[in-house]
Amino acid sequence: MTQGAHGTPEPGPGAATGTAARLQKLFEGHRLTPTQRRIAHCMVRRAADAPFLSSVELAELAGVSQPSVTRFAVALGFDGYPALRKHLREVAPAAAARGTGTYNEYQQAVQAEIDNLRHLAAVLADPGPVVRAGRLFAASRPLPVLGLRAATAQAAGFAYFARKVHPDVRLLDEGGTMLTDRIDAAVRAGASTLLCFALPRHPREVVDALEYARAAGLTVVTVADSAFAPVARHTDLLLPAAVGTGLAFDTACAPMLLGRVLLEAMCDALPDAQARLEEFDAKAAERGLFVE
Repeated sequence: MTQGAHGTPEPGPGAATGTAARLQKLFEGHRLTPTQRRIAHCMVRRAADAPFLSSVELAELAGVSQPSVTRFAVALGFDGYPALRKHLREVAPAAAARGTGTYNEYQQAVQAEIDNLRHLAAVLADPGPVVRAGRLFAASRPLPVLGLRAATAQAAGFAYFARKVHPDVRLLDEGGTMLTDRIDAAVRAGASTLLCFALPRHPREVVDALEYARAAGLTVVTVADSAFAPVARHTDLLLPAAVGTGLAFDTACAPMLLGRVLLEAMCDALPDAQARLEEFDAKAAERGLFVE
């Protein structure tokens, strides 16, 4: 059996998906402190490892103290962390105990992203939140889209395609003192909703910007790596899509795909979306914009 960085068994393909869903369910309905939300966030990100981590290892991964992990378990209704870990091992998929066989570290990273996509597919079994988000985006004129640092590419990709069907999309991809000015400008122009892509490591200015946006009257929709991300408390509608953490830099296939799903939902809510796309295609053909 292969071992993880902390001597724990590495998960097999698909193991993380069921564990992450069970963790999300376990944490729902509990009032957690910021430190406890940090632990919960870490456990969701390391869902496949969670049933095998000691309290010391979990504390190290989450950047908290070992007693904080114990208090976290008690807050969830367990006698202590050993009882929580025992519960997770009992409900973890059988694949979690089988190891990865011959997968190398690169294949494990790909398998982890496949698991993240499977988890996203399970979340989307209830399309209600995505449909609601699409309607909010369609009704917001303009539509500001925020993404800083690691989330810049996700926000830019969404804004690029959204501009083909939405009359006014404003990309907010630079922080600093001008960020609040640009939020104010969007509000003055009539914006009602802000879309944010928030990925680890979470910049403090993103949290501050979302707090400011809500105070300014905007409804905030956020695509984040976890329902327990630091931006959660400043979000009206949070849509989780896990990132991969097996490589030196996080991978974000699930957040990117969720962004495309949101684009589809917005197109469904825009009555002239198809006409705009056809108009673009006609002009692109006239200009010889694409080689194919």
